[in-house]
Amino acid sequence: MPVPRARQPRRPLSWLAVGIAVVVALPILAIFWIAASGGDETWRHVIANVVPRATGRTISLLFFTGLVTALFGIVTAWLVTSFEYPGRRLLSAALVLPLAIPSYLAAYAFGEFLDFTGPVQTWYRQVFGYRTARDYSFPDIRSLGGAVLVLSSVLYPYVYLACRSMFMMQGRAAADVARTLGAGPLRVFLRVKIPMARPAIMIGLTLVMMEVLNDIGAVEFLGVNTLTFSIYDTWLNRGSLSGAAQIAAVMLLVVAILILVERAARRQQRFAGNRTTAMVNATARPALSGARAWLATVFCALPIAVGFLIPFLVLGRFALARVENFADPRLLDALWNSIAVSAAAALCAVSLGFILSYAARSEHSALATFAGRIASLGYGVPGTVLAIGVLIPLAGFDNALDGFLRANLGISTGLLLSGTGFAIVYACTVRFMTMAEGNLDAGFQKLSPHLDMAARALGRNRRQTLWSVLLPNMRPALLVAALFVFIETMKELSATILLRPFNFNTLATLVYEDASRAKIEDSSVAAIIIILAGLVPVMLVSRSLDRLR
Repeated sequence: MPVPRARQPRRPLSWLAVGIAVVVALPILAIFWIAASGGDETWRHVIANVVPRATGRTISLLFFTGLVTALFGIVTAWLVTSFEYPGRRLLSAALVLPLAIPSYLAAYAFGEFLDFTGPVQTWYRQVFGYRTARDYSFPDIRSLGGAVLVLSSVLYPYVYLACRSMFMMQGRAAADVARTLGAGPLRVFLRVKIPMARPAIMIGLTLVMMEVLNDIGAVEFLGVNTLTFSIYDTWLNRGSLSGAAQIAAVMLLVVAILILVERAARRQQRFAGNRTTAMVNATARPALSGARAWLATVFCALPIAVGFLIPFLVLGRFALARVENFADPRLLDALWNSIAVSAAAALCAVSLGFILSYAARSEHSALATFAGRIASLGYGVPGTVLAIGVLIPLAGFDNALDGFLRANLGISTGLLLSGTGFAIVYACTVRFMTMAEGNLDAGFQKLSPHLDMAARALGRNRRQTLWSVLLPNMRPALLVAALFVFIETMKELSATILLRPFNFNTLATLVYEDASRAKIEDSSVAAIIIILAGLVPVMLVSRSLDRLR
């Protein structure tokens, strides 16, 4: 008698997760497809005239920005976790504030702050008696060095947050052993703390470099021709979509190299830490005194002043002088568009991210895990690259639908998806899916798996368990995930500027348009709204850090 085969478990959520992964991966596949169809002549032109110079600038910008962010991120994290000095508690929380300032807003603010008519050069002329710009030389903010200053000032918190958490987890045991062997504080920092924090440093630097690659507003304003700007210029100004896609393919290879380097650096770099040692570390910090204490205070206050206070005060002063602009129809229309697009992207990203996380939790399948990893690729794709990948499949669908309806019903649908705000929502959903899925996965991990089994034992089926048990407990994680995606979409510029329909502005594109016409003062009200919105998730991060002090 033949032995019946074991019935394979049904995994509907895993296959649904695979479908989500395909939707996320479609823009990336479209980029390589359009790049391959561009022809050898276009490729030769891109390789000979565009890629070498833009790649050189991009590598220089990545290197020097990484160097500066590593310096300030690592040292400030070490100071706030290892010593007591005046203002340490306040500085520890305030060091994350520059995350609320988008890089393009920081570039516009520094352009005004360091301009000939700005406060710095005005003071400089008054002190030394100069009258015109010909009488003295002053560093130009519109340069590679200016781009490094601007980007480093707002991106160092990525390194700071990663290193701060790692230093807190390390505790003081290893450092105390090093001191008993005669090592001083600086030697302990260089030989013990930094090697143990290498995985966190690499994570922070990888995030910094991905943000640098994603930036378009700051580098364009500051006159630095990176690969990102080359995509924008090749597509819109030169009318070559295939050339832009080929540059985008090169950028994807750069992103892939960054991810591989980061993972290789973290491999075999596992160090154990626990909450007990972290608490000991938090309650046994040696106090600095005299000049050392004030040097530590000044060093930690400097990046806050440069990365947050200067942009906020410059733009805030302009906004206060233009209070009437709050009722400007252009601003109100852009505000409504920003809210609508951000809410739609947050809803899509959280819904799809929840399916991915719940599939991994409930079905424990390799298929769901693999789908989750594929779906997380979007965050590593720069917005300009993603815009090209989103436009191709959406435009193809629009043209196919319009042709079918014209042929059969005589109806023209036009650009139903690619010519509306849907394209922006799709791009932001793909890009920020990782943010939503990560928060939701962390929320599920806080819920014991026995909770599901207990509900099932009490007679509830899978759907009832989800709606009456899991969702109420997941409400905080759902709200935080939605908030993070909402705010990031509101600040997003690189994909929005390429995908927006005609006469469609968000707050970010409104600021970009005014800055392009040298009317930064007129865009200050929209800029302040973006900054105030960005402060919300930053405050949540700062509040969570406060619990670890």
